Formats: sequence, structure tokens, C-alpha cells
Amino acid sequence: MDKIVFTKNEISNLEYSLQREVLRANISNAYSCTTLPSCNTRKYHGLLIVPQPKVDNQNHVLLSSLDETIIQNNQAFHLALHRYKDGVYNPKGHKYLESYELGLLPTHTYKVGNTVLLKQMLFQEKQDRLLIKYTLQSADEDVVLELMPLLAFRQIHRLSIANDTADTSYENTSQGIKFRMYQNYTPLYIQFSKKVEYQHLPYWYYNFEYIREQERGYDYLEDLLSPGKFTTTLRPGESLYVSCGVEEANPFLLSRDFVKETRFRFPIESMEDILRRAARMFFAQKGTKVDVVAGFPWFGRWGRDTFISLPGLCMAIGDWRMFRMAIDSELEDFQNGFFPNIGSGSQSAYNSVDAPLWFFWCIQQYAYANNAREQVWALYKDVMKQILDTFSEGTNNVRMDSNFLLWQSQEGAALTWMDAIIDGEPVTRRNGYAVELNALWFNAVMFYRELATLACQDGETARWDEFAAEFPEHFKQTFWSKEKGYLADCVYGMKKDFSVRCNMIFAVSMPYTCLSLKIRQLIVEKVKQELLTPYGLRTLSPTSADYHPQYRGSQPERDRAYHNGTVWAWLIGAFAEAYLNVYGSNAVNYVEHLYRQFGNILTDYCVGSIAEVFDGNPPYTPGGSISQAWSVAEVCRMKYLIDKYKKAKEDKE
Repeated sequence: MDKIVFTKNEISNLEYSLQREVLRANISNAYSCTTLPSCNTRKYHGLLIVPQPKVDNQNHVLLSSLDETIIQNNQAFHLALHRYKDGVYNPKGHKYLESYELGLLPTHTYKVGNTVLLKQMLFQEKQDRLLIKYTLQSADEDVVLELMPLLAFRQIHRLSIANDTADTSYENTSQGIKFRMYQNYTPLYIQFSKKVEYQHLPYWYYNFEYIREQERGYDYLEDLLSPGKFTTTLRPGESLYVSCGVEEANPFLLSRDFVKETRFRFPIESMEDILRRAARMFFAQKGTKVDVVAGFPWFGRWGRDTFISLPGLCMAIGDWRMFRMAIDSELEDFQNGFFPNIGSGSQSAYNSVDAPLWFFWCIQQYAYANNAREQVWALYKDVMKQILDTFSEGTNNVRMDSNFLLWQSQEGAALTWMDAIIDGEPVTRRNGYAVELNALWFNAVMFYRELATLACQDGETARWDEFAAEFPEHFKQTFWSKEKGYLADCVYGMKKDFSVRCNMIFAVSMPYTCLSLKIRQLIVEKVKQELLTPYGLRTLSPTSADYHPQYRGSQPERDRAYHNGTVWAWLIGAFAEAYLNVYGSNAVNYVEHLYRQFGNILTDYCVGSIAEVFDGNPPYTPGGSISQAWSVAEVCRMKYLIDKYKKAKEDKE
């Protein structure tokens, strides 16, 4: 796969181009996000979106857009594209957009007559600053370039409304201007590599329409403030560098900064390059603290997502140091055997019973990939022991029963990953024995025993001997149906829910499994037959009366579909591993085919990344978060598994 290129015909078709979004993010969790033709369709879109520690420490949109206009022969050509109330587009600058190319740098090429203007943008990796390079590639004569910023200064989940309290003033700074619409915000500096003329004309533009928010049932109209316009003249072949950031830059070094930052980028020559670039964006670092962003553009840190994502992300970027730092960040909020499902510190919510079990799987992947069992035991043995003690002794919501199976329940709550709730009630009721929780539980205990044995901790090993001997039969008796040929999803009392769901795949994919090879084969084939799609596993079989094929509409409509048929990309990793576990090296070509299919969607939805979910039926339309950490991570881990099995096959031959 070479660099990604979109043509004029593709971009000018707004039905096509507005469905495709572009994302740039740096290590501090600042980002820029919009669509191919630079028309914002979400409240989460903007050119400069940065954390605001003095407001609420959440991400805020400071600079919504920077509208370009070319003036030649006293005629103005507006390159921007905005959608206003009732679907009115103005201006319609996409008609001048010749191409969008995602190579070493994202590049827009505009053409007005014989005038060709290139726009390249990049986020500085260690500063909350967007750098833009405009190059007048060709023209018959000098042209005037006019730039008009549109400011929001609001939290990403909210919308800006015109008001009299906004500070519309400005301050001069070195070759630029500084704005701050409201107190406690970091100021926005817009600076240039050459002197430009600034005309201060504060004016509110009303009713920008964000169609993706409208489709999702949210408020979708916004007012933005234009403080004024910057004007300069460009000669043919000349470049102008623009800095948009929260700290003052040295305008005389902008060209150097741009070149320096470019050196940290790598060209796209393969599918792996694209995924590596996407994987890097999910790490947010502040000092020694590293969080994994669950998904762009609206998710923050989620405990479960962090543990599922970390191995694949680190395999993709080739940097396991980030793994240790992210785990240490999660451990800061570890309490009483549990990790937060969402949030941190005083904002932590401990409503996930599987996050601690995914922690075991996560460090297990690290240990196996790095031959670091002794290190993992030394670092995490106390945490592992506390989790096992908590679960085996029991809490109000989870306990190990006399049959060694893990039971969980809480009125009005959903404690597994299928956690959608409508009007205070779980959409997918899974109280009791959940199949993937018990698959994770068995794997966690057995991995702990493995490490304890290696460390000659005979007492810790012996403590779980009876569990190791008895659990497999109890698991089989509880979940397996010989008549049906697959596992129940959840068992509560005498009621067994045999809905065909994706969760049974984890009983086959875990490093430690308690099922016979024949049973594992039957499970894999059942999942393959009813749940497998090109982009992940359905959460419910289409044969079910509760099956929802499409993920769209209002929040309640989406929540009803979320785990009742919607395809989740991250589940493909478990399926691939299960398939390889069952069929060995003979399955490598098939799994590689599944992996390569994801290359077909890397130019859809979020260009260069993988969505959170997809519709259950063809054409498997993407939805949810445009770039999801565990989606990218598990596809990357597929490649790791493929290479591992290929090497084993070669060594055997």
C-alpha cells in the first residue's frame, strides 16, 4: 500500500468526502480533527483541540477553523467549506481542492486557474501547537492570501453560542496575535514566519450545522467568533509557515521547526505503516504519566480498554516502555482489587468486574512477548494477589462460588464490557456467570500459578491446585451444550442464555483454556459461521429476534444495537488467536487474509485508522468513535500472531 490519495472527483462529492475524517494527535492528547474537505461535521472537530487544566482538564476546541482566501486580479476565491443551518454550504471551497494526500505529511492541493496552493499540516509532538505550511507552488503572478480564524473556546462535548461576555480583544505578539475569549483558558497564539497585516473585525458567525451530531440526536448548531483577518502576499514558489498554539513561538524559527518535526514522521509504504501511525496517537503523556486514549474524538482513559489495547499498540510502535508507564498510571488508581472503568483520581468509577482480569491478560502478553516472566512477577505479584484475593473472597458485586466459577451482579448496572444502559436498566442483561469473565478468570489464576511456580513460591501455587483441577469440569457443565455445539453466554440460576454471542470466543483465545480441542473447534466454527464479518465479530447472531443490524440514530437507538448485533473490530484479535490456537500454522494464510481485509477500510471514516464499530449487515458501515484504540491494537496484534506462527512454521521446516 502506497500513500493514500483522494482525487478531485472524490473530494468534490460531498456525500463521499464528508464521510471521511482526518485526525492528527500528539503525545499530550492535543489533536486536530475535521473532514477531507475541511468542513467540520461534528462538535468534536477543530484545528486546535487541547486540554485546559485551569478550566476542567478536559479537551477544548480553541481554533475551529482557519479559512483561506486567495485574491488575484481583485477577485476573491474562498477555499473554505462550511455547512450552515438547513444544509446551506458557504463558501464552497471544495471545488478548488484538487487532491488530498496522506503521505509523509497530509497535503491539500488547491487550484484556482493557473494558481496552485499547497497546504501541509502537522502537530508538534511535544507542544500543543499546529504548524501549517502554505506553499504557492505555481502562479502567473503574486497572489494575496487571506486567513480568517474562527474561534470556539469551549469544551468538546458542548457548543458555542454567541454572547456578550466573550472577550473579543486581542494582543500583539511577535509576528502574530494572541486571543483569549474567556478567563482561565490558555491563550491562542497565531503567528507567522513573515510579517502579515492584521485587521481586527470581531464578528459572530451563526448556525454552523454539524450533521453528525444531528444524526446522533444531539444539539448540532453552533456560533463561532471571527476576531479578524490576516493578509499577506505570496510570490510563486514562496512558503508561509503559520503557528497555532497555546504558547508563544519564535516566528523566525517556524520553518526550522516544521522541517525538524517532519523528520520525526515516516512515509507510508505499507498497511503496517498506517496502523503504526494510528497506534502512536493513542498514547497521552504528561511527565512520567501515560494514559491510553480509548478513542477519538470523545473518549478518555478507560481501564478495560487500556489493558486490552496496550499489547497490540506497543507491538505496533515497537516501544514497550510506554507499556510500563501506562500500567503504572493505572496502578495509581487501583483500589481494593479493582481498576477504574473510566476516569482517574476522585473522578474514578469502579464499575467494571473484568478490568482486573484483563490486567492479567495484558501483563501476560507483555511477559510472553518480552520473555519477562520474572520481571512481571517482581513488579506485579502483589497486585495480582490482591485481585485474586478480592475475587475469591467476594464483594457485593462479584465472588467466586464453591464451584470456582466467578459470579457477578448489581441491580441496575452492567458490569461486563456489554455495558449499555437505557433508563437505568442494562440493555444486555448478563448477571450471574458470564462466559468471558470465567474464561478470563481461569486464565488469570493459571498465569498467576505459572509465575508463582517459576518463582518457587510453592505456597501460592498450591493454594490454587484444587481450582486448577476442578474448574474445567464446572465450566463445561455450566456453559457447554453438546446438543447445541457451543457455549451459553450467561448463566443465572437455572436459566442459561444460549444467545449466539461473541463472548464465547475468549474461552478459546486465552493462553490458558480449559476446553478440549474438539469443543474449541466447534466454538470457533460457530462463531465463524454466525458472527464473523470482514471487520470484526457481531455481538449477536443475525438469527436472533433481538438482532439489530444497524448502529445509528439517537443514543437509545444506538445503545439498543451496541451489543445486539453491532460488529466490534477489536474482537477480530480474539477470533484470530482462537483460530490459530485450534488449527495451528495451517490457519496462517486464512488469518492473514482476515488481517489484510482491514486495508480496505483505512481510507474510510477516519482516514488511516479503524472505527470503534460497524453495522452487522453489509456493507458494514462504520460508526461510533472514528479511531478506536483497541480496534487498531487488536488488528496490529493479529500481524504479530501471523508473524509468530509463520516463524514457527519456518523453524519447524
